[in-house]
Formats: sequence, C-alpha cells, structure tokens
Amino acid sequence: MRLPIIKLLTEFIEEKDSDFVLETIETLEALTELPSLKDEELDVIGELISNMYGAIEVANSIEQGTPKKDAMNQFMQRVLGSIDKS
Repeated sequence: MRLPIIKLLTEFIEEKDSDFVLETIETLEALTELPSLKDEELDVIGELISNMYGAIEVANSIEQGTPKKDAMNQFMQRVLGSIDKS
C-alpha cells in the first residue's frame, strides 16, 4: 500500500463520494477475470484495489470524527502490524 495514493484517494472521496471508488473497484475486480492478463498486470490491479479499499477505510474513519492525520496513521499502523505478523 502506498500512503500518497491512499491520501489522494481519501481527498477524492471527501470531494466527491466513495461510490466512485467502489464502482472503480468493481470494474477492476471484473478485469481480473480476463484469462489473458499477465501476473504483473494482476499485481498492479491488485495494488490499486488494495489502495482504494484503504482509502475507503480512512475516509470512513474521518467521517466518524477521527482527524485526517490520525486516521491515516492508525490505518498504516494496522497495515504494518499485519505485515509484521506474517
């Protein structure tokens, strides 16, 4: 996950709506069904999807009253914590 991407997407969600991002996720998930996709292409699509889900999570946290900086930090700490446990 890339924090700058999540930050930009979170700002997009604040300006627009999370539905745009959710519909994009659905579209990308549908693309993964193409049998002709190479592993590298699937990796890129997967990375985009995970960043989008991360941004939605951060945006939800901000909506619930968490300051933006804290929401980002808490999310990244959870991500890093789950990586450390692997």
